[in-house]
Amino acid sequence: MGGSFNELTQKYELYLRGQRGLSENTIRIYLIDVESFRQYLAQNRLDPSQMDRQMLRGYLAWLATSARGGRQGYARVSITRKLTALRSFYRFLVQEEWFRASPVLSGRSFQVKVEKPLPAFLGKQEVARLMETPDTSDIFGRRDQAILEVLYSCGVRLAEIHGIDLPDIKFDSREILVRGKGSKERWVLFGKPTEDALRSYLSDSRPQLATGATPALFLNRYGERLSRRSFEKLVRQYSARAGLRDGVHPHTLRHTFASHMLEGDADLRVIQELLGHSSPTTTQLYTHITKGEARNAYLKFHPGASG
Repeated sequence: MGGSFNELTQKYELYLRGQRGLSENTIRIYLIDVESFRQYLAQNRLDPSQMDRQMLRGYLAWLATSARGGRQGYARVSITRKLTALRSFYRFLVQEEWFRASPVLSGRSFQVKVEKPLPAFLGKQEVARLMETPDTSDIFGRRDQAILEVLYSCGVRLAEIHGIDLPDIKFDSREILVRGKGSKERWVLFGKPTEDALRSYLSDSRPQLATGATPALFLNRYGERLSRRSFEKLVRQYSARAGLRDGVHPHTLRHTFASHMLEGDADLRVIQELLGHSSPTTTQLYTHITKGEARNAYLKFHPGASG
């Protein structure tokens, strides 16, 4: 195929402008979508003349998972649009005799099902570093340590920890009543470290923060229920101070809770109950193994691994 990709794109733009009924915005979007394909080729050192079924599947998977600079990939509707633009681009290349036939056929044969990414979670040492980060000599540090402990120890959702009230805590049985999706109530459990953190916060910090009769467990500096955004912000801040990866969110600690329970051989049905999942299919997302675990198991059990 002759000409550089930029030259082909320039000619394709002229071709689009010669088509009746195409608005300026449609042309702009088509060119943006073709540019996405060029970026994929550049990152993987591929040539557009090499396009085949396998390359197309790789491109669609790239769009769905990592095309946006490490953030979550494009939505299905955006991927469909980009595939339409790519199909138009190769149809133009065939028309100009740079290709004998378009490798980007229409129909369902090229729809790619991309597996849902595994939930991110922290290692046990990372959790330990995170829990040690708040300054417990400080009024807010004691509160924040209690928040981190509840998120990890109980595996609760952001909305659930946000809604915890004082009467919801039972120290004698180490349980907290939370309200999950669909206002469903369930009891979650906590251990000694979380109990200690909660008691410290309730005795030494919350009385100084409370300005009224609010039942909310976690309060801000004005004595009001701590906002969901504040929960997210403090998790990010303490994660950064602990030297953890970017993007740690309250839900990361929920994933970590489930992963560590599985590592301890907890029954999947028990984890499902504690997480408040209505379907075991959701809980099965956590039944993953790390590369290190896979390697260790292979070296230990496979008869051909030694030597």
